[in-house]
Amino acid sequence: MCVSGCRNIGIGVCVQCETSKIASELRVNSTRFGVVCPELPRAARSAISPRSRSIVLWIAALAACSCGNSHMIAGDDAQPAEDCSTPGDEDGNGLADCRDPVCANLPSCQPVCGNSIVDPGEQCDDGNHVDGDTCESDCTLPVCGNGIVDPGEQCDDGNLVDRDGCSRHCTSPVFSYLKASNTSETDQFGYSIALSADGSTLVVGAALEDSASPGIGGNQASDAAPDSGAVYVFVRAGAAWRQQAYIKASNPRGNDQFGTSVALSADGSTLAVGAIGESSSATGIGGNQTDNAAPGSGAVYVFVRTAVSWSQQAYVKASNTRLGDGFGTSVTVSADGSILAVGAIGEDSAATGVGGNQADGAAPDAGAVYLFTRSGTTWSQQVYLKASNTGAGDAFGWRVALSADGSTLAAAAVVEDSAATGIDGNQADNSALSAGAVYVFIHGAALWSQQAYIKASNTAQADNFGTSMALSADGSTLAVGALGEDSGATGVGGNQASNSIPESGAAYVFVRAGTTWSQQAYIKASNTGGGDELGWSVALTANGDTVAVGAVLEDSAATGISGDQASNAAVGSGAVYVFGRSGTVWQQQTYIKATNTEAGDQFGTSVALSGDGSSLAVGALGESSAATGVDGNQGDDTASEAGAVYVFR
Repeated sequence: MCVSGCRNIGIGVCVQCETSKIASELRVNSTRFGVVCPELPRAARSAISPRSRSIVLWIAALAACSCGNSHMIAGDDAQPAEDCSTPGDEDGNGLADCRDPVCANLPSCQPVCGNSIVDPGEQCDDGNHVDGDTCESDCTLPVCGNGIVDPGEQCDDGNLVDRDGCSRHCTSPVFSYLKASNTSETDQFGYSIALSADGSTLVVGAALEDSASPGIGGNQASDAAPDSGAVYVFVRAGAAWRQQAYIKASNPRGNDQFGTSVALSADGSTLAVGAIGESSSATGIGGNQTDNAAPGSGAVYVFVRTAVSWSQQAYVKASNTRLGDGFGTSVTVSADGSILAVGAIGEDSAATGVGGNQADGAAPDAGAVYLFTRSGTTWSQQVYLKASNTGAGDAFGWRVALSADGSTLAAAAVVEDSAATGIDGNQADNSALSAGAVYVFIHGAALWSQQAYIKASNTAQADNFGTSMALSADGSTLAVGALGEDSGATGVGGNQASNSIPESGAAYVFVRAGTTWSQQAYIKASNTGGGDELGWSVALTANGDTVAVGAVLEDSAATGISGDQASNAAVGSGAVYVFGRSGTVWQQQTYIKATNTEAGDQFGTSVALSGDGSSLAVGALGESSAATGVDGNQGDDTASEAGAVYVFR
């Protein structure tokens, strides 16, 4: 301990600072810098050698006696101490009050939200603790997703997920209810649907519509061609939908079922429509539409939009047209609309792979897929595809899907019979009748080849894996529905071996890394029920991170978003489940019902998502309102199975 006026500089040495003496006595052998204070402990003196002690004492004394050491010593200019209780920079160090280290730790200097001062760590401070104004109660700025309905927001549910009752933009969901302009019983409006990438163009197929009028904008009241089928084009401006076009085949006939399948380019300006019952025996592009010598051979029609006007660009037939082939069962187009793939589930060739013998009719209803390309305005067939394990009755081509650039194609054979599981298993094992399979083809170096043979991870008879199918824009994420799957599991990744609930249905997600495919998720409904047929329809966003899955015979009587899933009072009303992916993990985001749920409506017959997932369209072929157009009377119910489409945004 040092006596008054002296300072301890370590190792028990006390000094009385005299800076003038320190400045003049720079001899390293000196033991006195200033006046050595009394009572210097002897042990401290003897702990180090005289010379070392001199150096240590000199350095320590210099530090202790330097200006700016917070101690006033002889020769220093007088500086006042910082006064933390009054505003100002009293000690002249450029840091006033709470910014000065002397004051920083005082209670009065800690940040206080609501004091009208934006303290460190605060984004704002409006002098109150009120949420929903210009600054939240915790002094953070208003932002969508914080669970607080701020000015300019319609809702805020604490997340940035669409279709869960509050959008990612904190707007309340907008429900649009669309009907045909000529609603009639059993037209099944909504049997097929497609959305443009931005969600502003919607196409709806009514495969059993009855008008005999050909082409664009004809007489909708002419019911002289039962089940000839029609397609309706709707466009959205802001939140308002309106019908833009009423489209019929150029050669409508009874039972052609024009509108069985539909596909849109990303910008909504190219439309492909399948008519599985069309009967011409023409082949290729632009043949004789009036022939009608091959009933049920099927056809596809391509339409294009210029400004707001639609016109037919091509009439497309298979290169090996035959009776009952069902060409047009499924259609898909690339993002720019220049590549078209068509499924024909009744095609009979026993050929396998790419470009085989189309005339070999030894495998009835094996199915085939045809690819066409457009150059300018001219279409031509590019390739003829068969499964690698073609089998009679496999229905290869039941569903087709193309990546945005058209270089990856997935084709489903919904009643294929192999008992294999996973990727590239034994294709020759036909011990699981109607289990279903999916085949992935890629286009490289001007040639098409099969890349993968995909089965469910829990393959079982009659699961119908491939009931529905969708590809992400880059072709690296594939969603597959299996309406006949029987597990009683719920949610994502449940027990696949529990076959306790027949035909509850399931969906599977597969991903591609390089050229290798693997299963990423096994998806069940959150309220799995027998006969619900989850997987009847699926749709993916462009990035593959959101999948919508329809359960066309789900029984809840709930309406709208996230209703009571346990209410099984509306048998066969249908539901749609939306799942999202974060990293590699999937979870259910939303449970969606029609706004006018009724038994037998089959909501979820078809589903379509915009590229970013902000719009979801759902078809309900069994809906029975006699309303027409947009947002009509949903409670009418005088037109059985007229069908409807619901758009959620």
